[in-house]
Amino acid sequence: MANILGVFGFLTASLWAVAALAQTPPNSVEAFNVSRQSGKVIVKLTLKEALKSQPGSFTVANPARIAIDLPNTVNGLGRNGQSIGEGELVSMNMVQAGERTRMVLNLRQLVGYDTQIDGKNLMIILGAAPAASASSGAAVTHFVESKQVDTHTVRDIDFRRGKAGEGRIVVDLSDSSTGIDIRAQGQNLVIDFFKTSLPDKLRRNLDVTDFGTPVQSINTFGQGENARMVITPKGLWEHSAYQTDTQFVVEVKQLVADPNKLTQGSKAGFSGEKLSLNFQNVEVRSVLNVIADFTDLNIITSDAVGGSLTLRLKDVPWDQALQIILDTRGLDMRKNGNVVWIAPRDELATKEKLTLESQQQIGELEAVRTESFVLNYQKASEVQALLSSTTQKILSKRGSAVVDARTNTVFVQDVPARLEEVRRLIAQIDVAVRQVMIEARIVEAKDTFSKNLGARLGYNQALPGGDSLGRNVLRTSLGSSLSNNALLTTNAAATQQLSVGVADINLGQNVNLPATGLGGFNAGVISAILFNRGFTRFLTLELSALEADGKGKIISSPRVLTGDKVEAVIEQGEELPYQSATSSGATSISFRKANLSLKVKPQITPDGNIIMTLDINKDSVGRTTTAGFGIDTKHVKTEVLVENGGTVVIGGIYTQDEAMTTTKVPLFGDIPLLGNLFRNTEKQDNKTELLVFITPRIVDDRLSVR
Repeated sequence: MANILGVFGFLTASLWAVAALAQTPPNSVEAFNVSRQSGKVIVKLTLKEALKSQPGSFTVANPARIAIDLPNTVNGLGRNGQSIGEGELVSMNMVQAGERTRMVLNLRQLVGYDTQIDGKNLMIILGAAPAASASSGAAVTHFVESKQVDTHTVRDIDFRRGKAGEGRIVVDLSDSSTGIDIRAQGQNLVIDFFKTSLPDKLRRNLDVTDFGTPVQSINTFGQGENARMVITPKGLWEHSAYQTDTQFVVEVKQLVADPNKLTQGSKAGFSGEKLSLNFQNVEVRSVLNVIADFTDLNIITSDAVGGSLTLRLKDVPWDQALQIILDTRGLDMRKNGNVVWIAPRDELATKEKLTLESQQQIGELEAVRTESFVLNYQKASEVQALLSSTTQKILSKRGSAVVDARTNTVFVQDVPARLEEVRRLIAQIDVAVRQVMIEARIVEAKDTFSKNLGARLGYNQALPGGDSLGRNVLRTSLGSSLSNNALLTTNAAATQQLSVGVADINLGQNVNLPATGLGGFNAGVISAILFNRGFTRFLTLELSALEADGKGKIISSPRVLTGDKVEAVIEQGEELPYQSATSSGATSISFRKANLSLKVKPQITPDGNIIMTLDINKDSVGRTTTAGFGIDTKHVKTEVLVENGGTVVIGGIYTQDEAMTTTKVPLFGDIPLLGNLFRNTEKQDNKTELLVFITPRIVDDRLSVR
């Protein structure tokens, strides 16, 4: 018994321990402090409990941010943000989602950083050196620093083109704690995934030139226990990288070089490395030499540059400091490669003016040449009109252009510089026009319903007299039970028989409201006759009814193939003759069209959509009048934007014609049930609907349209 109680007590204590462990509150952030030591900004984050491993982190280049993820941790600061303004650190934001907290450090520019765990404190050390940019070749951006020994995996690699033409490389990782280094190495961008395996199907060199982005190729291969990706862009470029959960994204954007800009990049304003200057009454040339030594630029100063200045600048980008000095002394600069020429503004303007005048004089004296251009897609006459236009002159005063229509060749005579411009112009405009297949569907649906009910009611009495046999005679043509010229007779023995003879009975139609026919068919009839024992009085009754229900659908589908910005028309139908009066008073025969026609002018947008100006007619022959045939017209004219291969309803007409007509004998026609014998009812419910669908498809060499 004691053993049983001991076991029971042990199990109870274990259950309490497990419950207490399950209810252990998550870790929390208790304090946030920022200090500066040896030129570095140190962020100190104090937590309730010490972290067991390095937290995950990643950086964003634009805007410059460092994000630290703290799992199973809540925000205990009582605030979600704090303005700092210390060094490159601008502010801090802290966001909690469930039991996970993310701390975001907002920076002026991206800097290197390191994370260290010191007891219950997490130290984030921000270095002074800026992070990698498009033009730097040695700086490294660290994403998550993996402290685990487990092997990670690259699951997939995808490449996409962004809306602004940038190349986007998307890497799908097995987990978010994969360590990543990204750095510019020469003209390439190198990304290392630490302790990451790469499947054989992803070990390849992707040629992505056809996407039209700065990225030319992506080579992914194994590097020991790491996976390496080498991205090869072209021209001037800059990159940004970010990570969302297990998805790592690198964007490479092309830069347009500005020869007058000291530092290249997409950021507006000044982006040079910061410096501090403190001079009292120093020569301008000496300050320019200091900036040249700081930036490794070759600076050439004009003899007219002189004078002294006093300045005190602290933590100012060097390109901004140079611009301040130039503005202060009325100077300007021209940059060519890594050589900067500095001179007074007037001197630079005068030199540039002389250069332009010299080029103009050379153009007026330079020998002209003749060059022929064989056009493939453009008409030579149209190109000649473009080159010789007086409103926008492309050729020089001495230039001319002639056309050979037989070979579709244009001959241009001008100076070599203008011929080179003409060559570039023709290369841009002499291209195949993209074609569009436009298909229209015009759907007409009809639903008709008609119902007619009627009755005929009469009272008849036999006339005096009879036939040679002394029988009273009744002749009737009412109903199907008695045929035409049938005679109903009686004799003294009250026997009944039918014979043929001449009627001498007066048959009156007191109520004559039969149902009318529909669609060329007569109404169905049921008849009855009531008479007395002596066959002298007769009550005749005839009920008629007819119902028609119809459904119909007409689908017209014109389609036409045309070029971009070229109007096309397709039509089918007939021409109806009619008489018209001439000016002399005579009559002549004219024709009117009753056609199904589609007139369209497409325009392909840069993003692959299609703008269409549409004019659609669906005409048919209507009722006949004394002046000729009428035409039923259905017409829609509009302009729409549709995606390639998409279908849109550009218009529709819905018509419902509902009518109910009752003809009755006053008073008697209103009697319930019995009133149906004294009235005629006609009911109609006709519905018609017209819908117009448009489907455009862009046609090229690799796409076939069905």
